[in-house]
Amino acid sequence: MATIIGTRKMIVKVDGTDHTADVSKCVITTGETDADFQSFAQALAGGGRDYKLALTIRQDTATTSLWYYAWSEAGGDVAVEIWPNGGGVTEGATTPKVTGTVTIQEPDGDFVGGEANKSPTAVNLIEVEWLFTAKPVIDITP
Repeated sequence: MATIIGTRKMIVKVDGTDHTADVSKCVITTGETDADFQSFAQALAGGGRDYKLALTIRQDTATTSLWYYAWSEAGGDVAVEIWPNGGGVTEGATTPKVTGTVTIQEPDGDFVGGEANKSPTAVNLIEVEWLFTAKPVIDITP
């Protein structure tokens, strides 16, 4: 049974920790790789591909926040789990997860701070793109 991916149930785990409350945008993107080497197998499949995890993260200086993790762990490789339909515990046909390993990279542009806002609930955000070390895997096996 196929399940449509909605806009409210996404769960984002980084290094085994649920950071869903820190993230307002989570997208896995793909594009042609710009590597200097392309194998025959890659050429046969249409060319090499890069996969990236694009996130919008709220700025939060708590040492348990994803923003702080991005600040302190830049350059490190870390496991990620994306649960597009919620769940977060057991994968299956209606709650698949996408897994992989990404390299934490500091954002281009804003990392700390932002514009003034009169709203008492507004927060500053950053946008990051972390490169997967290989194509992510979709897991539906319970």
